Amino acid sequence: MRVITTASTAALLAAASLVTAANSAAGDQKTTRKMLTAHPLSTWQTDGIVWSVEYVRGVVYVGGTFDSVRPPGAKPGEKTVARKNFAAFDAVTGKLLPCTHSFTGIGDTVRALKASPDGKRLYVGGSFNYVDKAHVHNAVALNTGKCSLRKDFRPGVSATVRTFETTGKTVYVGGDFTVVNHKTRNRIAALTTSGEVLPFKLDLDRGVRAILAVPDHNEVIIGGDFRHIDGRLERSLVAVDPKTGKTVIAFPNWIPPRSVVKTLARDQDNFYLGAEGTGTGIFDGRIAARLSDGKMLWRDGCEGATQSVLVYKGVLYSGSHAHYCGTTPGGFPEGRRRHFLAQSPGDKRILHWFPDTNDGLGEGDGPRSMVMAGDILWAGGEFTEVNGKPQQSLTRFGTSRNAAPQAAPDLIRVDDSRSGHVTLTWRAAWDRDDANLTYLIYRDGVLVGKKKQQSAEWDRPDMTYTDSATTGGTHRYTIAVTDGKNTTPQSKAVKVSTDDRSQPLTAPVDVGAM
Repeated sequence: MRVITTASTAALLAAASLVTAANSAAGDQKTTRKMLTAHPLSTWQTDGIVWSVEYVRGVVYVGGTFDSVRPPGAKPGEKTVARKNFAAFDAVTGKLLPCTHSFTGIGDTVRALKASPDGKRLYVGGSFNYVDKAHVHNAVALNTGKCSLRKDFRPGVSATVRTFETTGKTVYVGGDFTVVNHKTRNRIAALTTSGEVLPFKLDLDRGVRAILAVPDHNEVIIGGDFRHIDGRLERSLVAVDPKTGKTVIAFPNWIPPRSVVKTLARDQDNFYLGAEGTGTGIFDGRIAARLSDGKMLWRDGCEGATQSVLVYKGVLYSGSHAHYCGTTPGGFPEGRRRHFLAQSPGDKRILHWFPDTNDGLGEGDGPRSMVMAGDILWAGGEFTEVNGKPQQSLTRFGTSRNAAPQAAPDLIRVDDSRSGHVTLTWRAAWDRDDANLTYLIYRDGVLVGKKKQQSAEWDRPDMTYTDSATTGGTHRYTIAVTDGKNTTPQSKAVKVSTDDRSQPLTAPVDVGAM
């Protein structure tokens, strides 16, 4: 068994900090990688909470705690279509599909969805004992081709299933249970595709939240609430042998007390985890580590529970409610919650991608689950708003249309004693997916100047512009902001008389009324 301590990663973290420092001056890293935009695509909604989303063969499946779905833009109770805790949508168009089953009983919720590697099966878990009229025990499989309930995978799981992982021949199940098919299996089990229990076994004292199979390194990484494995202190994270369940890599001191691992993801060389903590001295952020030997590459300092992570085209995306990332490069000071983040997997730098939701229903954690469907990110959760507009429990982000700058700033005139000069000032605007914005200054409706400035919602510097080509008389100045694709309407006008420089600064006036 290998033991990966925090001390053994010190040299790697020091090297990573040098890379971070070099990259911190590079400006907006969006210029070097193709990122998703922050503009939400039109998406159906549910009347409750989405706990899990999965993509397979052009379809996005949604599981959660809800009674109905409704079209994009519909208010609660309008145009509803019955769907009991499970629904399916066209991954590209977002259209509701006829594939439907009712998952009911016990806790009345679907918590886990996972497609088989060949895409022919969809494993569904949660807390339920009926699928339509069929009596089951918290875990089943569907045929994706016909959306039919399979008869060969109906294991008897004693309590809530929270996660699946599958390598094709083996299906790993994690959750809160202690018995599977009348055999003791504490919080995790390995099953055949026909639901039979395999010899794989380890004893966890608390629930499993995430499982990541790593067949190319002959291990399975497990994350969750647990504090002990087979009686040994192994807090929230472990890598085990995929056949026996024996520990192969331990990660002591990676996850502090009162913190749990909620999500796991990987790319070719590394794995990533997201954590949630309660109280003081906890860890709420993300960790990156090598798959080959389990060595930590970096650990960010963000605060605000992380519920889901995924890697797509060289960007680590996460759903959380981060309210502080001040010690992480590119991060932000203590303030309001931000529910989506993007980071550089190589150096943990926060990238400029800030779509947002509210906290929403239930535990109020915003996004709970994410999946890539081609070039579209689907996210589900507890939220009832996206980017400040009503949208419940589901949203999507693509690559084609980016978000517009929030609004044109208000102009203020600054007295300038030089003849023929007018100096204007304003506070920089901000944009959800573009750090560098261009400001267009107009005099009497004619473009007379441009200025560029990097900004973020929490970092909006004051800007100035001096018009040195004015003539006598009264002029009206306006400003607009563009990210290169989207341009705001022009601001209200500031009226400036160049004939009387002793006059007080004038309030903006509505240019449309002139």
